[in-house]
Amino acid sequence: MADETVGVVGAGIVGLATAREIALRRPGTRVVVLEKEQRVSLHQTGHNSGVVHAGLYYAPGSLKAGLCVRGVALLREYCQDRSLPYDAIGKLVIAVREDELGRMEDLYERARGNHVPDLRRVSGEEIREIEPHAGGIAALHSPRTAITDYPAIAREFAADVEAAGGEVRLGFPVTSIREGPGGVEVGSAHERLTVDRLILCAGLHSDTVARLARGGREPRIVPFRGEYMLLRPDRTHLVRGLLYPVPDPRYPFLGVHFTPRVDGSVEVGPNAVLALAREGYRRSRVSPRDLLGLAAYPGAWRMAAQHWRTGVREYRGSLSARAFMKDAGAYVPGVGVGDVVRGGAGVRAQALDRDGTLVDDFRIHREGRITAVRNAPSPAATASMAIAEHIADAAYAQ
Repeated sequence: MADETVGVVGAGIVGLATAREIALRRPGTRVVVLEKEQRVSLHQTGHNSGVVHAGLYYAPGSLKAGLCVRGVALLREYCQDRSLPYDAIGKLVIAVREDELGRMEDLYERARGNHVPDLRRVSGEEIREIEPHAGGIAALHSPRTAITDYPAIAREFAADVEAAGGEVRLGFPVTSIREGPGGVEVGSAHERLTVDRLILCAGLHSDTVARLARGGREPRIVPFRGEYMLLRPDRTHLVRGLLYPVPDPRYPFLGVHFTPRVDGSVEVGPNAVLALAREGYRRSRVSPRDLLGLAAYPGAWRMAAQHWRTGVREYRGSLSARAFMKDAGAYVPGVGVGDVVRGGAGVRAQALDRDGTLVDDFRIHREGRITAVRNAPSPAATASMAIAEHIADAAYAQ
């Protein structure tokens, strides 16, 4: 008999890392991961860009910053131990205009506050030494930023859970959660499971699953689709490492960038357009239920009032490959529509407060036997093992 049973809803990388952490930390505990799909890491993890972030962007002292820095170290060691891909190809955050230099300097100070290793400022000439085909007038160079294969890591986490005596139960869409004196009953359409503790890592559905557990109604999840182009195989030599723009601090997305993948391909993107379904990987995918829920939420209208100009620009890039590549061409001059083909897309679970604020930091709450991850944006994959430690601490705090 197990000492206790812990349920984890969601078999993305955060849910699986958390299940693994508890199974290894507390021998004798039966851990059961409940996943609605027929395989793990199907959604955000399976559509991730594969970047291992070094911690440049996050406010020093924030939960994001601390867990990212800790998570990088844990993830690098794990990949080395399991012979999983981990390639420190480096990243340039490039300023292409004079008015971006101040923001770049702010980013440099923020990254220093997070102890990003080996970060340095580079001139336009030095950019070309690192990336011969790149543009820009100045940049920050983070040589330790890496790429990996997050779905492969998630599958390895699932194997660790099962090796420790746990279970990854696929095809279990959670439709009810009831907490009582004997534990927490989790139900699907066809079966029930009673656990002593429950952890919710439901990603794109984190708000709806939290409401099943009678959690608070905020923040709400708004799905943003990120679409990619792919450099044609004969053009991938133009990019050696990661090439990013200087981010706009008013907006949580990092802008269109160049991302080499571990398979040798190079992605250009993503943009960020409002998806019409939580799993809206294609423009044609529309969920009336998701749209009605979004339209009824005051925060969505307040967000639209604040960011409609950015939204129009992003939709223009979604509909026109030429518009999509216009901004990208500033970072690799000469690269245009003829050098790319349409790639895949992912959907980001962006948390939104009632006042229209796009939630930036992780939000993890515990009430009674239930611990809920209400927001886990990028760098959640990078930080997954550190997030797992944090969740396990929260779930067992006295």
